[in-house]
Amino acid sequence: MKFQKVKEALDTALYDWSLMQKTSGDEGAEHAERFERHFYDFIDEFETWFRTLDPEPTELEEAEALPEVMELEQHLPGPLQLNFTIELERIIDGYKTSRFD
Repeated sequence: MKFQKVKEALDTALYDWSLMQKTSGDEGAEHAERFERHFYDFIDEFETWFRTLDPEPTELEEAEALPEVMELEQHLPGPLQLNFTIELERIIDGYKTSRFD
């Protein structure tokens, strides 16, 4: 799988993030829901890409040292970096999550 799909998914989530920052009320809630959906689409794309690595990093520090992960982290706004790190730890630990709409 190409890393490009991961970057495209991130771009979509970041676009929604920027819209969410500029709106409030019902419109803001709509953008927030879209952002959340697209952020987890990005995480799913990232996990699919991550699982193709050989060897797959087994420690957070090892994963964060990957050039691709460093590139993603450079594009994430501060508030989203923690969310990404939490998801990265979950992926490394092999946990699956279920999302409900």
